Amino acid sequence: MFESLLNAFRAPDIRRRILFVLGILIVFRLLAHVPVPGVDRTALEAFFAGNAIFGLLDLFSGGGLSNFSVVGLGVNPYINASIIMQLMTGVIPALTALNREGEYGRNKINQYTRYLAVPLAMLQAYGFLALLNSQSVLTSGFDLASVETITQILSLTAGSILLMWLGELITEKGIGNGISFIIFAGIVGRAPVAIVRFLESPDLASFVVFAIIGVAAVAVIIYIQEGQRRIPIQYASRVRGRRMYQGGSTFLPLRVNQAGVIPIIFAVSILLFPSQIAQYFTTSQITIIADIANAIVQFFQNTLIYGSLYFLLTVGFTYFYTAFTFKPDETAEQLRKNGGFIPGIRPGRPTQDYLARVVQRITIAGAFFLGCVAVAPFIVSAVLPGLGGLTLGGTSLLIVVSVVVETLKQIEAQLMMRNYEGFIR
Repeated sequence: MFESLLNAFRAPDIRRRILFVLGILIVFRLLAHVPVPGVDRTALEAFFAGNAIFGLLDLFSGGGLSNFSVVGLGVNPYINASIIMQLMTGVIPALTALNREGEYGRNKINQYTRYLAVPLAMLQAYGFLALLNSQSVLTSGFDLASVETITQILSLTAGSILLMWLGELITEKGIGNGISFIIFAGIVGRAPVAIVRFLESPDLASFVVFAIIGVAAVAVIIYIQEGQRRIPIQYASRVRGRRMYQGGSTFLPLRVNQAGVIPIIFAVSILLFPSQIAQYFTTSQITIIADIANAIVQFFQNTLIYGSLYFLLTVGFTYFYTAFTFKPDETAEQLRKNGGFIPGIRPGRPTQDYLARVVQRITIAGAFFLGCVAVAPFIVSAVLPGLGGLTLGGTSLLIVVSVVVETLKQIEAQLMMRNYEGFIR
């Protein structure tokens, strides 16, 4: 790994890409400290300290949400827009046909995703401001007719769109996926604060246990993320026109975790919605409505109930998203058209059924893995209450490890391409 990084810095073009990514990430961290006016900082800190549900949203923004900065929404609107467009692509025939048109179709869908991210950012900014106002956090009040509220909504929306643009710049001119890098920078940027809080009341034994658990968790995440079931594929010799193509053998890689962190985002969105709506009515003048709202809020603040629902929803959404993204019928049809077949399995419907069974079985491990990752902070906090400021966030660790592994793979691929080009010349 270190040798690959050294070789990457020796190559001028790759070094320029890496430095470009670092420059964009520095700009992002500077923007995370530009505040939006009109908020009581003390009340804001108290709100986030007593509301664990907004922790993951604050995670994706790198602490910008708890600081009420211009990039407080992070890339959440763009992520939500991407998920919606991905789901709509599999449902709406026009988008499905557009997705099959190659690079042009993908560019159009990306353009629609950007358009959708703007109203989603404005809606999310509106909801977050309304929630803060209900908790007496805003000093400027909340009124769509006031200049202060409109300025706050526009500032948060513009910050989110700016992050989306910076992420796309990283994807285009840097290395790796830009949106993932923005999230990665937000997570890593919070690490020094957590370490300083822990050092204020150090506990050596808990720290050693935490380090051991952290290293083991990284190893397990890499093992599961890189784990795949390789289905052997044979291609028969075929004739096209006047040319004859020799047959060969390869494999179809089916990843254990094909869904990534999308199921966790789905699960958090579902769990966040009723609690967020209920908090709007906790200060209602009607007693029964206020009591019901407070009961809902207290229900979701119960760690055992919240953790159990989080685990079950993550497992369920893993199966849903995997079934939505991987279609055995289309894979079997593509194999049949290209003259490929699985040894011992007849082409067509038997191949489709076989692939469906294999995916269903390996998804069990992937779903259980994501469920454990989702509830890891609750388990670690219960087992090791002496960690103080340090917490083992399963979702954040999964994102960080995934981004690092994928980036190293792309750097190695770039180095390999340079070697091949030099060999050909």
